[in-house]
Amino acid sequence: MKWNLRLAAANRGIWKASELQRMLAGHGLAISAGKMSGNPASIKLSDLDVICAVLGCGVGELLIPQPELVKRAGERPDRPAAASSPAGGPPVTPRRRDGRSLPPA
Repeated sequence: MKWNLRLAAANRGIWKASELQRMLAGHGLAISAGKMSGNPASIKLSDLDVICAVLGCGVGELLIPQPELVKRAGERPDRPAAASSPAGGPPVTPRRRDGRSLPPA
């Protein structure tokens, strides 16, 4: 995921990080400058609610998916991730949640 807070704020005419921090603080959210401009490892859902309310945007504008960066298990890091196909992976076996086996097919 790519964190897109600064661009979302800029699209609304909020150019200074300190201005955005003041606006968020007015709604009870104290956010660090690093979390605003960097790519945070985690963010609380309640914080996302506040940010979306202040900016008037959706989560999809703040978090940009980057599935091309996901590596498959056992893949070498020097090779790019291959496009996944249903026929390319191991067969999927459904399992019951209670741990019991399924009846024979």
